[in-house]
Amino acid sequence: MNDFQSTAPVKAHRGVMLLVFGILGILCCVIFGILAWVMGQSDLKAMAEGRMDPSGEGLTKAGKILGIIGCAFAILSILWVLFFGGLAALGAMRGH
Repeated sequence: MNDFQSTAPVKAHRGVMLLVFGILGILCCVIFGILAWVMGQSDLKAMAEGRMDPSGEGLTKAGKILGIIGCAFAILSILWVLFFGGLAALGAMRGH
């Protein structure tokens, strides 16, 4: 059995920051959602490889999921505006 432990330092997790970014991505700005999604994915990979502190894995996963949800809401909002804006434009053109 090998009791040798690596002396390479691991980076601190950014779980709380990613959770806040995910919440902001849902509430106000899709940029935060994209950041939470991308950074969460890379942080989870680093945790699995042992390069980052795994104690924030739950917060990181939650932030990533909220980032995905925020991006989905933004896409649905854009489609909604385009669809109903197009209907309004067609209605206005028919009225003249």
